[in-house]
Amino acid sequence: MFAQPLNPFGNLVITMLVALVPIIVVLGLLAGLRLSAWITAIISSIITFLVALLWGVPADNLFHAYVYGLATGFWAIDWIVIWGIIILNTLVASGHFDKFRDWLIHSATRDVRIQAILIAWSFGALIEGLVGFGSPWAYVVPILISLGVADLEAIRVAALANNAPVSYGALGAPIIMLAAVTGLPLLNLSASVGRIVALLALFPPWILIYLVSGKEGLKEAWPLAIVASLSYILGQFPTSNYIGPYLPDIVGSLTSFAIILAFVHFWKPKHLRGFGGKILEEKELRSSDVKYTAGQVAWLFLPFIILIIVVVLGTGPWSPLPKIVLQVFSVKAISSITHKTMAVAFTFSPFVGGTFILISWLIILAILRPKFDKFKESMKKSFNQLWGAIITAMFMVALANTFNYSGMAGSLAYAFSQVGWIFILLAPILGWIGVALSGSNTSANAMFGYLQVSVGRILGFPPYLLPSLGSVGAEIGKPVAPQTASVGVSTSKYLRKEGDVIRHNMGWTLIILFYLILLGVLFLVFMPWAMEF
Repeated sequence: MFAQPLNPFGNLVITMLVALVPIIVVLGLLAGLRLSAWITAIISSIITFLVALLWGVPADNLFHAYVYGLATGFWAIDWIVIWGIIILNTLVASGHFDKFRDWLIHSATRDVRIQAILIAWSFGALIEGLVGFGSPWAYVVPILISLGVADLEAIRVAALANNAPVSYGALGAPIIMLAAVTGLPLLNLSASVGRIVALLALFPPWILIYLVSGKEGLKEAWPLAIVASLSYILGQFPTSNYIGPYLPDIVGSLTSFAIILAFVHFWKPKHLRGFGGKILEEKELRSSDVKYTAGQVAWLFLPFIILIIVVVLGTGPWSPLPKIVLQVFSVKAISSITHKTMAVAFTFSPFVGGTFILISWLIILAILRPKFDKFKESMKKSFNQLWGAIITAMFMVALANTFNYSGMAGSLAYAFSQVGWIFILLAPILGWIGVALSGSNTSANAMFGYLQVSVGRILGFPPYLLPSLGSVGAEIGKPVAPQTASVGVSTSKYLRKEGDVIRHNMGWTLIILFYLILLGVLFLVFMPWAMEF
């Protein structure tokens, strides 16, 4: 059996520099040469394979690790993302999504603070939970602009509102990737990340209200900030801790919709304010005279309810179906960190999350029955959106498998561990850097997830703390990620002006990152039990 070398080049500095090559290549191709993610993933995975051969890994073992990574990337990640995007495009093709959006705009009062919370916070979380990859910006920004929010500020509000949901974006793809590359149980990772996200989610609604209405607006609407954060957490926290990573955003979003709408029915701010905090004249609270019956609202929410019911029944701890495994392919090695057997593997279970999302889509399709031409157009649109993401996920997991199996991740972890407990401050920053440059929480988890786990083992930290902090740190980097920004500005006049957007977002992003670092210290010092299972 292959034994991972800790210092194959006889000099720790040289070993560390060689081990950094795959990471430098990924970030250099993305941020430096601005290559597409799928091209970067292919090139970087091949270079990682070649470096692993220099590391001393037997070629046949390495080949198996690489191929198992390709298979895992498709079955664990792509099989979910494919059907999530197809569901959204089916809703668009049937006209259902436009009706849902119109109801949302109608439900928001003329007050810009309530509009920002309902549209950027609640609706943005729903789109993130279904699709991710910058899509919430693209959907939310034009709605906010149409309601009078300045373009650049609308982009920043959409970006910062998206902070909390990103870890569970695209039906849990980042957490699923993290579990795939670390070998940690999926439900435990979902729970540990969910506990950090629950505390993180206390902060953004206050920022959103301040950004659209200023200090005076925030003074009047602080109850709304509290309700917005707690209502999302009320759905997100139990879902992430007891069901899994597929639905926290969607359940959190729908829960926040219901509670916020009920709250603003009884609570009114002292003044109605427009963008910038301008006091509006007292008029009808509703934005239009259109009336929606309870049945119409229930119909609008029906596709999301179907998705929740099918996925919860199929993937929850009570379901025996995910435990059905037809074949396991693995290649083993002796870890340089634990000196125990470790493995990278592809497990083929037909009843994974993506399968139940497919079932959900078939039911939704049967109910909505879009016209054939519209359906055909939506499938074409889905393919155009998906093919790059499919390739990226497959080759990023292949890269991660190669990186981890060779022992490069273990050697880097050993080097990083030399800073001692201070690494608790660096773990979120590492995730932030990974997503700020790669544009993807999923990719950042693939690059750094096993590294974070290995550092934690060496330092004796709670086993889930560092990978969870890294994953949440990655979500905070999304507002300054060039790839995310390029998608997010596609529906605004800042198209191809991502630099302006990133500079505008940077300050608040760093403040939220500092808040996360404090949360990491809090968990390490006072609540280590929350990161142990």
